[in-house]
Amino acid sequence: MMQGMKTLPLTIPNQMKKGNAMEIYTIRDIARKAGVSVTTVSRVLNDKPDVSRATQEKVRRVMAECHFVGNANARGLKQTDSEMAAIIVRGRQNPFLSGLAEEMLQSARERGAAFMTEYIDEQADEFLHALRLTHSRRISGLIFLGSRIDDRSRVLDGVNIPMVFATVSAEGTQMARASSVSMDDREMARQAGRALLQWGKRLAVFGADRRAKDNLALRFLGIEDALREKGMAFEESRYVETRFTLSDAHAAALSHFEKFPDTDAAFCMSDTVALGVIRALMDLGKTVPGDVSVMGVDGIEMGEYTVPRLSTIEQPRDEIARKSVQVLLDMLHNGAPARHVTVPGTLRLRESVRQ
Repeated sequence: MMQGMKTLPLTIPNQMKKGNAMEIYTIRDIARKAGVSVTTVSRVLNDKPDVSRATQEKVRRVMAECHFVGNANARGLKQTDSEMAAIIVRGRQNPFLSGLAEEMLQSARERGAAFMTEYIDEQADEFLHALRLTHSRRISGLIFLGSRIDDRSRVLDGVNIPMVFATVSAEGTQMARASSVSMDDREMARQAGRALLQWGKRLAVFGADRRAKDNLALRFLGIEDALREKGMAFEESRYVETRFTLSDAHAAALSHFEKFPDTDAAFCMSDTVALGVIRALMDLGKTVPGDVSVMGVDGIEMGEYTVPRLSTIEQPRDEIARKSVQVLLDMLHNGAPARHVTVPGTLRLRESVRQ
């Protein structure tokens, strides 16, 4: 059932008049005409985030010329007879979250469970999206990735299904059926702050709005803890709000370092943001870590191969995926109560932090 949600059937009738005949195009025909793989066409049809804009436009142009459209009913045929759980990923361009969602689907498959994925923009409201989803489909449970637990979550008060927040703790919230699986963000950020402050004196933090009760707020508190240990206080002018994309982080970092060229350490609340910051520093003629030490969060594979190699707080992706699925299925099938699981993070000090 799950594979039906992830890929399209290899033959979908699409007709176009060609003289007096009707020509039928398949997904393979579209791939051949666009010069891409069948998998790429399928990912474009399913609005996956890991296909370049140029490739998406080329594939969609070919589909338009052939009057080819993805058949949502064909994708959903196998799900109509039973309920399934949904993974809502808030952040289309976040490689860590995309990889985590894939691991969850694999874990669900191994348990014979039916899961589907929904990708939304990081500025979108994941709770409203979940509410609409429960109204339009037979959703039995929810897993949220990249979520922020705040007042918006109240729209789910009347939704009596189990849910799991992955990478963010739901402990202490009023959501009775909400479990969570996350690392100790505050402690790990404190350790990262210690490493950055061994040489750094003027620390900047790149992240999203830190006022919500989420993992980003905890990471900022951890940085403040590290500063207090040094007898220092955080300078509010050095907090930089940005979306978690390479382009937005790059633009935010250019603006910040032009205003505050004395900043000598940067804590970034995701590896994607850290990579955008490093590119901006290079563009400004600064060296990493010679002029500025840079630390990320997540532990994406790309960070091991960048120049310099990225220092990061590594989240145990496989463990988070496995335990999130296990906790949700325990609630669904065994009537287990909500619980909050803490998994160990790891500080990876590589070349981007001065040591």
